[in-house]
Amino acid sequence: MELSLYTDSVPNLSLDAALDLAASLGIKAVEIAAGGQSSAPHMRVFDLLDDPAALRQYGEKLTSRGIRMAAVNCSAWPLHPRYGDDHTRTIQAAIRLAGELGVPKIVTMSGCPGETPSSSIVNWISFAWPAQNPADTSGADLAAVLESQWQQAIAYWQEMAAYAQVHGVTKIALELHPVHLVYNTPTLLRMREAVGPVIGANVDPSHMFWQQMDPVKIVHALGPAVHHVHLKDTAFNAGPLALNGVIELNPWEGDRAKRSWVFTTIGQGHGPEFWAALVGALRAVGYDDVLSIENEDPDRPAEAGVTQAAELISGLL
Repeated sequence: MELSLYTDSVPNLSLDAALDLAASLGIKAVEIAAGGQSSAPHMRVFDLLDDPAALRQYGEKLTSRGIRMAAVNCSAWPLHPRYGDDHTRTIQAAIRLAGELGVPKIVTMSGCPGETPSSSIVNWISFAWPAQNPADTSGADLAAVLESQWQQAIAYWQEMAAYAQVHGVTKIALELHPVHLVYNTPTLLRMREAVGPVIGANVDPSHMFWQQMDPVKIVHALGPAVHHVHLKDTAFNAGPLALNGVIELNPWEGDRAKRSWVFTTIGQGHGPEFWAALVGALRAVGYDDVLSIENEDPDRPAEAGVTQAAELISGLL
């Protein structure tokens, strides 16, 4: 295993400055966003695909610093009733770019459809009770809607997996993230069983923490289905948590002191003993790829957060 930097962690820096930061910390790999939910501050994927010379120069920026591209990120909303087509084109572009650069992995999300073809937003059915809404006279059954969503998603990812493999991408790492169909261990394993081993997990402990999951146990449960790892931490505020629980309407907005949980720098929410256990679990299941620093700490400069994460994890590796 080795450290990687997800360069969206330092969106204020230019690509050159982000790569220089990685090199200064002894980081030999990077993960760069092509679009989707990211503004893609360090990659213009369609421009690069249209200009072979620009793509070659882009690759040289990495190799000249002794850095390799570990994954192309496209954390998008495939299957979204309004944005799905655009995000699908971006995922496909990320796959093609990865293939051009000899990178066998992309990182993305499973997506979630709406309830019907006429929907304008996703309908993430996380609690299928009651089966029928008493106020709904259409007879819609939540369990049936959820199964229909799954069939759409499976067909989508079967097609995308075939597309990826044509372009030399053999790993699609789906981030286990709420509001997407694949958000925990059983849903990841269901998609992998339906599509094949090209599908695996991006293990991001930060989202698991606030959902009260155990990332170490998840790694052991997934084994070879662990395709990628993000290093991001979560801290809890006991007072708001006791009153509000973990399901907040806008968990990333508002006064930090009034929120139940917040993303934070590695080590600020969970100490070195947790991260050592995570590294040990990854070794135990045979994971031999990157641990990609993702910094979303709102309370400190991005470079400082990345540096602290790199120092902590480097000591464990």
